[in-house]
Amino acid sequence: MGLTARIRTRDGWAVSHAVVTVTDMTGTQVLRAEADAEGAVRDATELAPGAYTVIVTAVGYAPAASSAIVTASGRAEVGTVTLARQGGTELPPPGPWTIDPAHSSVGAVAQHLGISSVHGRFTDFAGRIEIAPDEVEKSRVEAVIRAESIDTGNGMRDTHLRSADFLDIEKYPEITYRSTGLTAAGADRWTVHGELTLHGVVRPVDLDLAYLGTGSDPWGGTRAAFRATTELRREDFAMNYNQIVQAGIAAIGTTLKVELDIQAVQGESLPSA
Repeated sequence: MGLTARIRTRDGWAVSHAVVTVTDMTGTQVLRAEADAEGAVRDATELAPGAYTVIVTAVGYAPAASSAIVTASGRAEVGTVTLARQGGTELPPPGPWTIDPAHSSVGAVAQHLGISSVHGRFTDFAGRIEIAPDEVEKSRVEAVIRAESIDTGNGMRDTHLRSADFLDIEKYPEITYRSTGLTAAGADRWTVHGELTLHGVVRPVDLDLAYLGTGSDPWGGTRAAFRATTELRREDFAMNYNQIVQAGIAAIGTTLKVELDIQAVQGESLPSA
């Protein structure tokens, strides 16, 4: 019984700070619930059968309203509610933003034996975003990743990835990215042009960036959320090691899909709390 809903952006990402309010036909509020980290709303409050109005709000997004019918079971299944961000393609307020590693992730996916995927992430990184006040194209981002922080959930594999066959962390302890430009690629989307330094090699790398919105946090700050993806070829960064297993299949794929989920806090530093 109760209310269930999924709150998403137009790109399909969860809106974790959404609030769902349900009113009856007299306009009286009968339920108020908040979405969890996955954008899901689950409230066990039993509702009387009948017609209701469901209003979804979230900081940085235009409110959405829809109708819901509660059946004799007392359940209201709203389904997926899509929120459109307010402000069109504007970026967050100008000025410095600091990437929050505790609420961000830097991940990569590689093919394994041609039939499955190996997921890894870097756990130690930092970065800064500077939103330009007048021309969005002049905004900048830079980030530093500690190569030794690679984590694929397998100690033996991680040790191999840190070795000279791959990241060679003794010689190249840091991976860095510095943007060189920004171009619009659609509503709430940009292409970030930049240079990636990996394994001692510097190459131009573009990121496909989606802006997910801005909102306040429990510590009195303002946060902006982004998701970015790109693909890298290991051979472009002089990581040519591979083990060929039967039928000529490479043990580890030569292409990496990089997935970045980023929260940035407005200001020069992270909150102390």
